[in-house]
Amino acid sequence: MSASLAVVTIVHGRHDHLRGQLAGLRGQTRAPDLLVVVAMDDPAVPEVVRAEVPTGWEVRHASTGRPQGRLPLAAARNLGVATAVAAGAEHLVLLDVDCVPADSLVARYGELLGSLNPDDGPTILCGDVAYEVDPAEGPRPPRYHPARPRLDPPEVRVVDDVNLFWSLSFAVTASDLAALGGFDEGYVGYGAEDTDVGQRLARAGGRLLFVGGAGAVHQWHPSPNPPVQHVDDIVANANRFAEVWGWWPMTGWLEQFDGLGLVRRRPDGRWVTTP
Repeated sequence: MSASLAVVTIVHGRHDHLRGQLAGLRGQTRAPDLLVVVAMDDPAVPEVVRAEVPTGWEVRHASTGRPQGRLPLAAARNLGVATAVAAGAEHLVLLDVDCVPADSLVARYGELLGSLNPDDGPTILCGDVAYEVDPAEGPRPPRYHPARPRLDPPEVRVVDDVNLFWSLSFAVTASDLAALGGFDEGYVGYGAEDTDVGQRLARAGGRLLFVGGAGAVHQWHPSPNPPVQHVDDIVANANRFAEVWGWWPMTGWLEQFDGLGLVRRRPDGRWVTTP
């Protein structure tokens, strides 16, 4: 069977989060034609998936290692996309493993992808994401990020600020993503790989659309603020981004790291970690 719409997710650990996402996918009003799961240095992932997906679903697995101990997020997404396209997928929904889709997400993304006009240039769709709060705070509803618009289910809005593209939940046609060049695999580990895609979308004259009715909930997990566990990745990826685009992303985190004595800025402007 030719799979026209694929959901792609990448996984390292977080098996309970993966189970939560798969439960959300089982409840969709329109099931994906194909599920692609990319394991990053995690051989247990296929067994988790087999235990959770319904009989009859088309599932493809792919795997990649962890160069120098760093998770290859950009390369893993490209691998998942390539696996989906090789299986016949024309429409792609990419979800981070932390994200549980609302029951209308696949249908809504699929509907809008099918209505795109190629003459409008490359287009990326982003649905709402709400963030679970720390359970230690007591029972509270998920919170929405204040920088991102929250839309009613029928609403679609062009967003001029391409820096609001975050790769945790988005949809795109295979041809549009190919036209943008996919994710730059020179970004290894956490940070800036999606900001880079947003810049290439703008350079290509494309559109970033925020859409209602394609919501997801980001499952809570402990994460320091700033994310000191990713300091090496963030420094390396910020410098790479600046070399390409002429400005530094993630400056808020970098300045916080500087205040903690974890990084410093050289006279040439590049950031480096401190010994």
